[in-house]
Amino acid sequence: MYFYERFCLWLGHLKLSRVIFMVSVLLFIVPLFTHYSLSKYAESGTKTDNPMRYSLEALGDISTKNAADLKMRIEEMLRIRASISTELRELEAKRGRLQVEAAAASTKAESAKAMHLRAAAELQLLRVSADQARLEQLEAIRRDSPQLAPPLQILPSRPPPVLPAIAPTSEVHCRMFSCFDHSRCSLTSGFSVYLYDPDVFVPLAGAEVDGFLKTTLRQTLGYNTHITRNPNEACVYLVIVGESFPFEKTSTSTIDTYKLLLNETAIKNLPFWGGDGRNHILINMARRELSVGSGDAFRGTSIGRAMVAQSTFTHDQFRPGFDIITPPALGPPGGDVWADCAPIAPARRKYLLSFQGSQTPPIGFDKDVDSSLIEILQKMVKSAPATDLFLLQFECDPTVEKRAVQAIGDWALCGTDRSRRAVLRDSTFALILAPADRTYTSTALLQARLYEALRSGAIPVLLGGDRIRLPYEEVLDWRRAVLSLPRARVVELHFLLRALGDADLLALRRQGRVLWERYLSSVQASVDSLLATLRTRLLIPARPAPPTVGVPAFNESYFPPRLEPPAVEAEPEETLGPLEAPYPSPAYRRNYSVALLHGYESWNDWLDPFALYPQLPWDPPVTSEARFMGSDAGFRPLGAGAGGTGKEFSKALGGDRPREQFTIVILTYEREAMLAAALSRLRGLPYLNKVIVVWNGPSSPSAMATWPESGAPVAVVRPSRNSLNNRFLPYNLIETEAVLCVDDDANLRHDEIVFAFRVWREHRDRIVGFPGRYHAWDLNFNNGFLYNANYSCELSMVLTGAAFIHRYYMWAYWRTLPAAIRDHVDEYLNCEDIAMNFLVSHITRKPPVKVTSRWTFRCPGCPVKLSQDETHLLERNKCIQFFSQVMGYTPLLSTQYRADSVLFKTRISHDKQKCFKFI
Repeated sequence: MYFYERFCLWLGHLKLSRVIFMVSVLLFIVPLFTHYSLSKYAESGTKTDNPMRYSLEALGDISTKNAADLKMRIEEMLRIRASISTELRELEAKRGRLQVEAAAASTKAESAKAMHLRAAAELQLLRVSADQARLEQLEAIRRDSPQLAPPLQILPSRPPPVLPAIAPTSEVHCRMFSCFDHSRCSLTSGFSVYLYDPDVFVPLAGAEVDGFLKTTLRQTLGYNTHITRNPNEACVYLVIVGESFPFEKTSTSTIDTYKLLLNETAIKNLPFWGGDGRNHILINMARRELSVGSGDAFRGTSIGRAMVAQSTFTHDQFRPGFDIITPPALGPPGGDVWADCAPIAPARRKYLLSFQGSQTPPIGFDKDVDSSLIEILQKMVKSAPATDLFLLQFECDPTVEKRAVQAIGDWALCGTDRSRRAVLRDSTFALILAPADRTYTSTALLQARLYEALRSGAIPVLLGGDRIRLPYEEVLDWRRAVLSLPRARVVELHFLLRALGDADLLALRRQGRVLWERYLSSVQASVDSLLATLRTRLLIPARPAPPTVGVPAFNESYFPPRLEPPAVEAEPEETLGPLEAPYPSPAYRRNYSVALLHGYESWNDWLDPFALYPQLPWDPPVTSEARFMGSDAGFRPLGAGAGGTGKEFSKALGGDRPREQFTIVILTYEREAMLAAALSRLRGLPYLNKVIVVWNGPSSPSAMATWPESGAPVAVVRPSRNSLNNRFLPYNLIETEAVLCVDDDANLRHDEIVFAFRVWREHRDRIVGFPGRYHAWDLNFNNGFLYNANYSCELSMVLTGAAFIHRYYMWAYWRTLPAAIRDHVDEYLNCEDIAMNFLVSHITRKPPVKVTSRWTFRCPGCPVKLSQDETHLLERNKCIQFFSQVMGYTPLLSTQYRADSVLFKTRISHDKQKCFKFI
């Protein structure tokens, strides 16, 4: 059909040219022929010898006989000329019309050709999508495991039955298998905890629990998700013991000792004691024991099968795997504690080692000879080079401090809290000496020294650590934060301290700080850690982290009607992937395996063992063989496993992970036209699961006449207040691991988005995106880092205006990041992207990944951006410095790496196709 139209058009042009040529020849030849005819006519007349006569006769003949005929011929020729001129004008008009028709036909042919190419691409896309749908159907038929969800609770319905009490001599042998009732704590119980009201149940001899501690514990436990008000469904029962213990004073020689009195009858008469106290936890978080007495509330007291959680234990009293060592209640009730911490850098401080304390020798106990230990330390100070400064004070000033009476040979604290903090902030290492009484495995004073050292950033050096236990040590790896040495190593102490490099010192100090902040810094942190330790011991999953419920911006009776977006220039002529129905990422598949395989990491690296998440960035992949043998459900290998180039690449996701999709979260502020354009650009984007629009304006969106069809479900949510932090709310509407955060004015091509998504799948724990930035050192004032938006061969941030992140980090932004940082973002309406980069680098200790060459995003026709304001950059400088102050260091890491497409500049054969044609 196309060639026939071209032939007809050519034939029309040919006929018109021939007519014009013939008319032109006629107009030129006729006058010449007339003149020639007249000349011949004169010559063919009667000839005479007088030429003049012949001429006159001829002239007379013309004038008399042929004038009328000549006039008629001339008029005829003029008529012919006029007629031909008219025909020429008509032919010219017709030629113009034919040219217009020819141009229209050519345009139509080109359009038909483009439509054919688009239809062929759509057909190919539909074939790929159909193949994927058939695979999904087969996998659904073969699936032999149910889709998992947060575990449903299976709870007991009756209080513990009364059982005979055990003999006091058997209590010391209690372990989880012999003294704990697991039947009340099923794997799906959720670990319900019941708190005895401290105003009603007072297990003390004639005294009440200290009001501050009682109020603080009740309040902090009220925030814990495991607390229940129904004692019949409880797994464990908490009993608060302390702080205002009654003391019985005794005198031995010249040393005054104090015995803490506990009302055994009051404990054993607790309503759910069950005769033997199983599943009960007696909590002693007393603070007075730091100044008076041993702090051991339960020594010599019968407590049945109940667990004990306190700071002071003897070796024969502590039951490993059963009792729990906790820090004393030294910190605030809860909240941010960053202001109490010292910065991590520099690695080396004024004093190499410091210690302040005094000791009262114990009477009648087996003890180490601390005098010889002190002599060795003093010799170490004298023999050290002048560059190594020590501050070792083994006697308190009696005119300043009132020494505590200690019956266990422990080292009392010297000075005030402020003076000790000042010394520790100037110390690289803080010396902690185990008590002279070898029968103690932990004391409240030792735990207090550990607490103060970690808070001030002084690396604890625990001499006698081979017989000392630290808080929550069954889940916390203290080897990464504390140097624990036997006392025999004291002669090698100086050598060891000098052998550690700056990187090791900073790693120890950083880990000590994060452990202190997360598990010891406040009463709430300590209580939450106590319950999480016991829950981890029982292999019970944590409660699911509650998502944020997205409140619809439109009421239930109205939603903008869909509008098919206008035809725009198609994406580069390549297939980017199949169009599939929304497919959520499988959730809660590792409810019972996270604690088994990643229990260590959740406590020591990720720093969030307190909640269960639907997915984690660190979920392990299967082995390569398993993708084809037995565990192949959901996988989409390239070329069915044979690999391939662009054609095979566009049909499947490939990689070591099952198929998945991503969610786009768009933050907008009352820019409906720009939002509509952003949504229309998403039409036909592969692997798109859902679009969530966070309407950040003070008023509801207007009832727009039309809503552009993006090809995926669109949800518009309106947060309770205007905040840039809303970009990272963990909405319940998000059902995929991958989340693409974009601004409403970010114009990304489909191939760029798909490429970034593929890169993110291999770097799931990092930020993967387009606009790179750098934290540059302030060369002028040397007082911190500045925000650098210039081109640089290194980068340390990828802005979340166009970046992929894992869904988990949206929870971590609200649960792990200090609240002071989010408050700073709200105050300046800026820097939420820097905060997310700080968080991810802090957790992973890895830099982000930048993809392709995009650096900034242009928006023609958009109003002037906030980011173009000079004050915007100044505020971002302040953000980096403030965030570093809050976190104690700058967690950002530099990278010189950028991800580009495989076969980007590779020359390949004509029958092969690159992974991405234009990337």
